[in-house]
Amino acid sequence: MRSFVMGFALCVSASTVIGGGIQTLDDVTVEARQTDLIGMANSASEGTVLREQLLSRPLLRPAEVLEAVPGLIISQHSGSGKANQYYLRGFNLDHGTDFAATLMGMPLNMPTHGHGQGYLDLNFLIPELVDRVAYRKGALAADVGDFATAGSVAIEYVRFLERPFIDVSVGEDGYRRGLVAGSHAVADGQLLHAFEWTETNGPFDLDEDLIKRNALLRYSRGSVNDGWSITGMAYSSSWKSSDQIPKRAVESGMIGRFGTIDPTSGGRTERYSLSGQWAQRVGDQQRRASVYATDYRLNLLSNFTYCLNDIALTGQCNNGDQFEQVDARRIYGGAVSNTWFGQLSDMASEFTLGSQIRHDDIDGVGLFTTTAGQRTGRIRQDDVKQTSVAVFAEHSLQWQPWFRSVLGLRADAFHFNVKADQAVNGGQVNDQIVSPKAALIFGPWAKTEYYVQAGYGFHSNDARGVTTRINPDFRVPEFATSTTPADPLVRAKSYELGLRTAIIPGLQTSLAFWRLDLDSELLFVGDAGTTEASLPSQRQGIELANFWQPTTDLTVDADLAFSRARFRQAPAGENRIPGAIEQTASVGIDWQTTSQWRTGLRMRYFGPRPLIEDNSVRSSSSVLVNARANVELTKSISAQLDILNIFNRRVSDVDYFYESQLAGEVEPVEDIHFHPAEPRTVRASLRWYY
Repeated sequence: MRSFVMGFALCVSASTVIGGGIQTLDDVTVEARQTDLIGMANSASEGTVLREQLLSRPLLRPAEVLEAVPGLIISQHSGSGKANQYYLRGFNLDHGTDFAATLMGMPLNMPTHGHGQGYLDLNFLIPELVDRVAYRKGALAADVGDFATAGSVAIEYVRFLERPFIDVSVGEDGYRRGLVAGSHAVADGQLLHAFEWTETNGPFDLDEDLIKRNALLRYSRGSVNDGWSITGMAYSSSWKSSDQIPKRAVESGMIGRFGTIDPTSGGRTERYSLSGQWAQRVGDQQRRASVYATDYRLNLLSNFTYCLNDIALTGQCNNGDQFEQVDARRIYGGAVSNTWFGQLSDMASEFTLGSQIRHDDIDGVGLFTTTAGQRTGRIRQDDVKQTSVAVFAEHSLQWQPWFRSVLGLRADAFHFNVKADQAVNGGQVNDQIVSPKAALIFGPWAKTEYYVQAGYGFHSNDARGVTTRINPDFRVPEFATSTTPADPLVRAKSYELGLRTAIIPGLQTSLAFWRLDLDSELLFVGDAGTTEASLPSQRQGIELANFWQPTTDLTVDADLAFSRARFRQAPAGENRIPGAIEQTASVGIDWQTTSQWRTGLRMRYFGPRPLIEDNSVRSSSSVLVNARANVELTKSISAQLDILNIFNRRVSDVDYFYESQLAGEVEPVEDIHFHPAEPRTVRASLRWYY
């Protein structure tokens, strides 16, 4: 049975429940009712969003599919081909450092990346193919490891489409998109194909000239839990970028709100992958395996400080501060797991044992100074081989009809091998970390279940930071001075109390109180566009998610999240974490007005954030409202209209506070640098099912 699934629901499409919480191997798809979820979830902050819920969501960017995760904000501070900025649970996650994502079992975060640790580029997602998004917050699950401290998502694509279609979209600012997708029965299986083409100039004074090509071919047999699939994907993108701009340049009239300082910034990227998934049900066991291989390229030109470094080095602005970041790698890996369902002393038991392996062969991760896209110097260029191996186990036991426990243990081992252009900054390092997890689940009583959880997790640091001993950046006064290598693996400690309830008919609610301690923080450094290790931190907060279905045709979801983020070893009054998200809220309405009409309306509130440790400079808040209307014109033709930022709010996508220097300025200036949210945008689509 398919239905609209609440934003925090848990979908168990592989199993049903016996004894109040342990799964068997029967096929059943969970319907979107809270009573169906109780007895299945291990926390109040995990869930799965199904395809039906995503259909009514208006999207500016492909990654905004993930805003279905309560409390998660997706934004952008550069061109549309660059990885998004993510915010969750008191984090400015930069491009993914503490937020892990997989697609069809294939990890998407990039360790030791040219631009930032854990770089998570989701621009190749095709939203129309997303079947479900499973999310878990905190470092509380045994089967996820690196980067999954604030949370993780597992994205699955569909195996087949009921009807093939051609979709053509047009919009303001030269937006054009075409999508051809469909599936056909081939040799007892399904062959899914999709090709996407997107071009846009964007609303900025500098035409973005985004050109994106995206293709997928997937062959599958059987089901997700008893079958297999092979998927090939190819993606390329190129763009020009406005980057963030200094507030003073806009206020002085030097540039407009959608202006740019360096019109030669931008980038290009390519991604090719081949992956396979296999699952088998045998007796009381569920077996799974996955393999993947990825070839990836990125060239990124940025200029965040304009002339600051150039003037400091030469006394005048001749070349500017533009720099190029390069990443070229091949990734290989896989995972296996086996789950046993049974009885232990007459108590229902579920035990999972699994292993994961990944190898990144990075052939040239580099940082260069450039002027108008032409290289003028090399800061560093390294070859890196990074391998990680993990084993994990998780045991769920139903002690009483009203009480069950989940115990997990994960062990990770890493090998870093850096061949640096300066031998002193290279070398080999090994490190290991063990992460225990535990959850106690009580109830249900009066359609309410309670959760107590604690767990250890981690994120890895850039391999270059682990081996660097001499500062290679000739742009800064610290050039050639000694540095202290970073810890390879950074411990995280996660705690959570929560509940789920469906005590009010038609209303489903989850509430979570959480805390996360991180042994080392990673902060954005605006003048270099990189990250650096800093002080330990502590975050804590409250999350409330609601789903209300007053009629079969109308659903309403509403989420609130409040966070407090502080450095743990900083002086009082100087312990704020710059960019840390503090408040978010979202409300969405999905209304099937008639059998032909379906409409969606969404509001997102992005609260103010400290931009400096003493909290003397803060960002503004933002409220964006988007709408979507879809009408079935005939049995084979439908039309869709998206209106994004309906009220044309003049707000920021991101805000930073740092020092920069414009040409003509006699000294550096500390200022807010922002990237404006796109103005009101209208896009129309026509789809033909053939």
